[in-house]
Amino acid sequence: CGGTKQSPINVDTDQAIFSPDLRPIQLSGYSLPASQLLKLKNNGHTVVLDLPDSLALTGGYAQQYRAAQLHLHWGSPSGPGSEHTINGRRFAAEIHVVHYNTKYDSFTEAMVHPDGLAVLGAFLEVGHGENQYYHEILKHLFEIPEVGQETLVHGFNIAGLLPANLKFYFHYNGSLTTPPCYQTVKWTIFNQTMLLSHHQMSMLVSTLRSPDDEFLQNNYRPVQNLHGRWVLTSFQATPSVKHTPG
Repeated sequence: CGGTKQSPINVDTDQAIFSPDLRPIQLSGYSLPASQLLKLKNNGHTVVLDLPDSLALTGGYAQQYRAAQLHLHWGSPSGPGSEHTINGRRFAAEIHVVHYNTKYDSFTEAMVHPDGLAVLGAFLEVGHGENQYYHEILKHLFEIPEVGQETLVHGFNIAGLLPANLKFYFHYNGSLTTPPCYQTVKWTIFNQTMLLSHHQMSMLVSTLRSPDDEFLQNNYRPVQNLHGRWVLTSFQATPSVKHTPG
């Protein structure tokens, strides 16, 4: 996993370059009927929800991408566990929704090509009240505590797991954050965080077990060197207004 375009990274907002070409991300087919069953699995590294390829990215990227899966990264009761950091700050957890370029037949074929993958990332924090969308996943974790266990989840609106505002994000070229670490991911990291209740965050960090039969915790990769890569941003930071007397 050596390489000069590895992920995750620290986003230094002062260094990020505003790009007016970055259009709002558009999701298609993300609202699934409850009759559609999705596989949820503890793979020993994270919890993975398989997504049907009817979910697609139809805006914000130059090419079309369809969904493959989503998974989460988290910390422990004693500390945060997002993969990306903003100005050195780590958030409680992070969701990744993984997509592959429709010009390839499968995720496996796409992941070795430079334009193969697109991942949407969002940060999770503790707030007030239960998050109904995350509840659809978290309520099933106790069914899959051991590595390799899987269960079925009823379809719901997957878009609810991501911020309502898909206009504001950071964008850079990076890699998968687990082996084989292919440097084929166009990353979108949203600027708005998602809120879970304290109880929901506890369920996330203290339910699943790892291959060593310990709690599966701190399953994030340390931030990687930028090696001169640019981080683009779809929004302009508001400049500080100087008031002159009179």
